Amino acid sequence: MTNLISGFLDQSSKQPEHIALIEGQKQLSYKELAARGTSIASFLSRQAEGNQRIVILLERGINAAAAILACLHSGFCYIPLDINNPAERLNYIIEDADVLFVIGQGNRPNWLNTHHTWLDLDSVKATDDTANPSKQVNPESLASILYTSGSTGNPKGVALSHRAISNFTKWAAETFQITVNDNIASLSPFYFDLSTFDLFTSLSQGATVNFIPKKLTLSPSKLTEWLSENNITTWYTVPSLLSFIALKGSLETIQLPKLRTIMFAGEVFPTPQLIKLTKLLPEVDFYNLYGPTETNVCCYWPVNKQCLDNNIPIPIGIPACSSTLIITPETGELQVKSKNNLSGYWQKGQLTSIIEDYYNTGDKVSINSNGEYCYHGRLDRMLKCSGFRVEPAEIERVINNHPGVEQCVVIGITDPTSGQRPAAAIILNQGAELSEINLFIRQKLPAYMRPCKYIPMETIPCLTNGKIDYLAIEKAFA
Repeated sequence: MTNLISGFLDQSSKQPEHIALIEGQKQLSYKELAARGTSIASFLSRQAEGNQRIVILLERGINAAAAILACLHSGFCYIPLDINNPAERLNYIIEDADVLFVIGQGNRPNWLNTHHTWLDLDSVKATDDTANPSKQVNPESLASILYTSGSTGNPKGVALSHRAISNFTKWAAETFQITVNDNIASLSPFYFDLSTFDLFTSLSQGATVNFIPKKLTLSPSKLTEWLSENNITTWYTVPSLLSFIALKGSLETIQLPKLRTIMFAGEVFPTPQLIKLTKLLPEVDFYNLYGPTETNVCCYWPVNKQCLDNNIPIPIGIPACSSTLIITPETGELQVKSKNNLSGYWQKGQLTSIIEDYYNTGDKVSINSNGEYCYHGRLDRMLKCSGFRVEPAEIERVINNHPGVEQCVVIGITDPTSGQRPAAAIILNQGAELSEINLFIRQKLPAYMRPCKYIPMETIPCLTNGKIDYLAIEKAFA
């Protein structure tokens, strides 16, 4: 099998001067991006053979994209991390991944454990190493490990092969008809599985990827202006941001004549807000894409605007990427068999392979009269917060480590913008203050995992069998 980036390299030969990436005032042609990636790849290849893991500790943008392409060029597996995560969480993941390098920019961070090798991207000299072709890989070789919140209380790595990402990439390119004429808006961080579309589908088809400035997410009308000024044709993002734009994006006055496709995933899109957005953008085709990180997209629904009803949640649709879907009769759980499926979980420096053909999603679904799959929520405690998968157990582990906490239970409460947000019921030890707990959590967890509300309790409510009464806790937050 050819390398995951073979499509990008083909485009670099066919249209070397076409713009591949844009980040603010900076842009790189396909030829320039390939050269930058080859320079980094040449350095990496001199250090070790492929099949090693490399952490990418860079902000979303041109440099991070070049580093990812370089890793794959050399046959390495890339592990993108959120540089805004607390140091303790970053060190845990880097240690767990057992990496060859941590790639960043500038001086080595003070928080990084000393036995990890730091590579300053700016120190890698440009080369014209045409004798360093991309490595041929086994389809099952790991291309990426995406760390998500873990039910055991610690992050866990979802290991994705070249086969898995390539299967999605090809399906998306064909389904959404991506071509050299497309301008792709990219906002998804590279540690989020939506980014595989931005990076690999787009570049394999010769499209131009334009990175949305992060600050625009707080100003929906300016974001809409940016989409218009940059002639964006295609955007894959999360419903919470699209809802924000529908409400405050000035779409009544700002025209988006080039925009033809919007895909969304990661959380439920409230139907009333989707209806509003489709009316504001009547010429745009919308698609609801569904699938956990472990399967990428396994189901999709081309939005039928005439069938939208304020009181009915939208379907997740029909199988995608040649997936086979079955529903467990007893529980209604969706199971997925797909070439997209993960290879296993990476924990403690090794891969725990997935033996079963079908991945159990933990999502409850049904099939409607049109033969479309419909989502009915989680069967377990996992939350979906602004598109991120959040395990309450990981938040509880952090909070319970504070000496002022006797016990805590984390649940999810409905939020109109982010879908769900964590909330914590806490039993405090004598003399402890919630403000201390909140400060402690800010140093340990990323923003999307921090509870938005706390309720001090004398005791945690339990059922007659001794198990925690989560329904009673939810009512306490109502």
